[in-house]
Amino acid sequence: MASKEGSRTPPRSRREPGGRAPRQDKYSVLLPTYNERENLPLIVWLLVKSFSESGINYEIIIIDDGSPDGTRDVAEQLEKIYGSDKILLRPREKKLGLGTAYIHGMKHATGNYIIIMDADLSHHPKFIPEFIRKQKEGNFDIVSGTRYKGNGGVYGWDLKRKLISRGANFVTQILLRPGASDLTGSFRLYRKEVLQKLIEKCVSKGYVFQMEMIVRARQLNYTIGEVCN
Repeated sequence: MASKEGSRTPPRSRREPGGRAPRQDKYSVLLPTYNERENLPLIVWLLVKSFSESGINYEIIIIDDGSPDGTRDVAEQLEKIYGSDKILLRPREKKLGLGTAYIHGMKHATGNYIIIMDADLSHHPKFIPEFIRKQKEGNFDIVSGTRYKGNGGVYGWDLKRKLISRGANFVTQILLRPGASDLTGSFRLYRKEVLQKLIEKCVSKGYVFQMEMIVRARQLNYTIGEVCN
């Protein structure tokens, strides 16, 4: 007589249609760059270190917008060092806006999750495993880094930039009540299909773009988790 344990069917959540094993999640980092020649090697090294130590499947897509300082040359060298399966240079001829940079990067992304972040070292890759844990725990559509809760903060910013960010967040919280504490931050984890949908809906350019993304996410009933960074 077979044991109950041996005849138990694996939970549906761990199986795909047809009995296939679920594919491993893959995380595509979209890294827009402009004049980041000095920062790029370090941010890429930190990303590779964080992903490798955590056993996370990843790729880093560098979207350089015609940097005159040689950022593209550095990216080409990084592609050779780490391999073109992990570092993908997908340059553009000139600066065309952050939203279009994400659209361009997603065309080449093979991950089912997208991480967006800045290349200027204002976002530390050590927080990425925490973003991923948070997403899994709450099954969130978006996980946003926040500088305005817990131990979050901003580094390397002058007083003017800090005041603009604080002020924009304060006004938007009062007027729109978006349910997220940091609307101007650009360190986020998205389900790929969610990011695609949001970018299709967004009309803003520049600094306001990140704020509109969160506001529209709430309008579309996407769930948002937060991680202090």
